Amino acid sequence: MSTAARKYLPIVRQDPWLEPHNHHLAERFMRFHQLLFQLERIYGSLYDFAGAHHYLGINYDAKAGGWYYREWAPAAEALFLTGDFNGWDRSSHPLKRLDNGIWEIFLDDQTYKDRWKHGTLFKVRVKSAIGELDRIPAYIRRVVQNQQTKDFAAQVWNPPEAEELPKVSVEPLARAIHQGTTPLLIYEAHVGMAQEREGIGTYREFADLILPRIQKAGYNAIQLMAIAEHPYYGSFGYHVSSFFAPSSRFGTPEDLKYLINKAHQAGLLVIMDLVHSHAVKNVLEGLNFWDGTEYQYFHGGGRGDHPAWDSKLFNYGKWEVLQFLLSNVRYWLEEFDFDGFRFDGVTSMIYLHHGHTSFNSYDDYFNDAVDKDAVTYLQLANWLTHQIKPWAITIAEDVSGMPGMGFPIEGGGIGFDYRLGMGLPDYWIKLLKELPDERWDPVQMYYTMLNRRYDERTVAYCESHDQALVGDKTIAFWLMDKEMYFSMAKHIPNLIIDRGIALHKMIRLFTIVLGGEAYLNFMGNEFGHPEWIDFPREGNNWSFKYARRQWSLADNPLLRYQYLLTFDHAMIELVKKYNLLRPGLHPHLLNQDKQNQTICFEKGGLIFVFNFHPTASIPDYKFWVPQHGKYRLVLTSDDPIFGGHDRIDSTTEFFTSENQFLSIYNTQRTVQVFERQPD
Repeated sequence: MSTAARKYLPIVRQDPWLEPHNHHLAERFMRFHQLLFQLERIYGSLYDFAGAHHYLGINYDAKAGGWYYREWAPAAEALFLTGDFNGWDRSSHPLKRLDNGIWEIFLDDQTYKDRWKHGTLFKVRVKSAIGELDRIPAYIRRVVQNQQTKDFAAQVWNPPEAEELPKVSVEPLARAIHQGTTPLLIYEAHVGMAQEREGIGTYREFADLILPRIQKAGYNAIQLMAIAEHPYYGSFGYHVSSFFAPSSRFGTPEDLKYLINKAHQAGLLVIMDLVHSHAVKNVLEGLNFWDGTEYQYFHGGGRGDHPAWDSKLFNYGKWEVLQFLLSNVRYWLEEFDFDGFRFDGVTSMIYLHHGHTSFNSYDDYFNDAVDKDAVTYLQLANWLTHQIKPWAITIAEDVSGMPGMGFPIEGGGIGFDYRLGMGLPDYWIKLLKELPDERWDPVQMYYTMLNRRYDERTVAYCESHDQALVGDKTIAFWLMDKEMYFSMAKHIPNLIIDRGIALHKMIRLFTIVLGGEAYLNFMGNEFGHPEWIDFPREGNNWSFKYARRQWSLADNPLLRYQYLLTFDHAMIELVKKYNLLRPGLHPHLLNQDKQNQTICFEKGGLIFVFNFHPTASIPDYKFWVPQHGKYRLVLTSDDPIFGGHDRIDSTTEFFTSENQFLSIYNTQRTVQVFERQPD
């Protein structure tokens, strides 16, 4: 390696187009290490710095024989503890101010044993520049809502007999995923709307009823949304109020631990959808104006508001904020045994414009619009996560394509294991909205799937949970719309349904094989769930009708949903059997036929033939393949078990010609997958 090359970070050496921005990347690298050094010098380690939840909030001290409650509120004038234990007296239990803006009160066992106990409800009265308000402690681990008044309160949570759960290690699976010997296949789910009954599902219902479905489907990871407490159920969990409290609307902390343990027993990793990109604006339930100032946890002024999300934005440049968020990372990993995180809203975090711009060149990633403090926080969060669990999985929800997002920190990156391929679902929905499939160009589709940084792993997906919400449509709904309500019975012929089922299968396989090094599906989409998601709200008379998943549709042998589910199982099995998502495995284009809307490519030793044409089924269709020999069909979407038309005999053997061409019956709206047989 030349002297000139050695001066560049590894990320630049892998991508010479980054050379003009090497100084920006070097600054990113140095900012992280300088801050890490400072934190380690003062606190001993980043791990110890991220242990604030063991000091702040409520914690039992066996040596002292009682409970400490501490709060960081530097601008507050006075704090008083109030609750069941003192008849909600708002002045009898003042906190004492310590150094560094910390307030403290101690409740000894001798005096408060029968009053301050498991289940006690309480709040803290905060006197500040905005008056006197009853608040929820920032580090609280349990928040409950009064169903009559709808008021939230903190709760002492110290169950006398916690259930002993058998410890199950999923580390071998996670390490295999990191090494690329096993693909990461994520089933994204929302606990509250995972059940079929009209109501809010529970952690235990999910563990007992839904996990077996996910395991049977072949996925090896679940990604749980809406875990941290949020006042408004319809926010989908994205307006968090209490960052250390698992949502009590789904059950107790022990119930969540039961779910995660049951998932581990089933051989499933559990990834948490972690929302550190913003926080709810609510004053009484959340962090906003906690000590009477708008700049305690968030930026002051307009910079602290996210106009599109109607939420508050953290100031990642303050050590107290870093400590709060990093402690939150450590807490979920250690207390609940999560196996990693999908970090929400990363694009919004790392740019002052929150991503509301176009990204046309590398110059757009390295300029004054970058929030360097947010970037450093994400590096610290990744560093800490992998320090606690080296095999943990972190995923960045970043639509901008910031170089280095999924690259190691030591190489000049931000340190995520994966980035979410957010452009893919946007592309599919745009295609479905704007172009009839007669005009689809499979070559453009092919290169769109491949448009990513190959030194960073990408999670591919066809449709996001956002596209299932009211106001948009899932792929199945875009394809079949109202016909799904009347014509999904197997005995009812319907051309719209036939088209929809055919393209639904093809889009999913096209995406999983080409779009990345991991795959994600939102629950129900694998069988084309017919309805949108609409959480209870005033506009729908607070109905739960659309805030659930109708699993019985996929279970019903008389309905065509079963075809889509069966295909999804086969697709996942194919990807796992041939390890088609392993890093460094690239497809090779064999044939591009725009006239017949057909594209053929090889990947992982398999030959894929996608015919997107609405009508053109071509006998004796010839295309070149890399190896002479005999080929067999290992998967076809035209199989009747997948709702196909059974036009292809799966027992047929295919032999190459002298000039290494394969001849097949290329049926319309079908994908066929071939494997060469040993000589």
